[in-house]
Amino acid sequence: MQLFLGDGSYILTNEGIDCSIPLEGTDQNVRAWYVSPPVIEPVRENGWVGAVSEGGSVNFRNIQFNPHGHGTHTECLGHITSEVHSVNGVIDKLLYSAIVITAAPEIRLQEDGSVDRVVTASTISSQLGGLKCEALLIRTLPNEEGKKHLNYSDTNPAYCDVDILPVLDQLGVIHLLIDTPSVDREKDDGKLEFHHGFWGVPNDQRFDRTITEMVYISDEIPDGEYMLNLQTAPFVNDATPSRPVLFPLHRNAED
Repeated sequence: MQLFLGDGSYILTNEGIDCSIPLEGTDQNVRAWYVSPPVIEPVRENGWVGAVSEGGSVNFRNIQFNPHGHGTHTECLGHITSEVHSVNGVIDKLLYSAIVITAAPEIRLQEDGSVDRVVTASTISSQLGGLKCEALLIRTLPNEEGKKHLNYSDTNPAYCDVDILPVLDQLGVIHLLIDTPSVDREKDDGKLEFHHGFWGVPNDQRFDRTITEMVYISDEIPDGEYMLNLQTAPFVNDATPSRPVLFPLHRNAED
């Protein structure tokens, strides 16, 4: 089905591209921040078991996981505030204008001898060319499919330079999505400078902005303009599992 947008462009509802990483109860599940793998197990109470394979009438499983550490998730400024703010309800539209870019992180040697991989403003600006969007999706290189199963803990993954923040403001970005565990450095003494700057915490708080981490953007998805349907589970929490779905943007009947 065609869904026409206000500017005459349209999307096809059967062309949605899922950019989330599924949650599975095994050690193959992607994870970060030193958490153990998620656990999915049948309920066992008073001699009853929630597993058909073990004689139960239904499959009835408990799931234990951490939204920040176990896969694709969307978070709000409540992630870094003392006040409790929930991400539930922040996504207030069906579709957002979106751009996908591919970024080769800059290599930076730190004083302690460690090597950082940093996504910079120059990389973002050179690819966007002034195009404005509500949602920006950053695919970092290299982009192996193994990203969907990595244990990122203690690996110093790629992160974003704070010099990107003014660029995002200029472009009107309110939803930032990236395929790394965090927009900030894994070990930064708890500063989380990018998080604070993006959300304006504490002095200019942006309740309308979200950050989505650990997406997976296949190489088969070209850089360019899309519409984004950012689906979030209705958890009353600072972060929730999410499913970003991209729709290619069609400009006319011939494309």
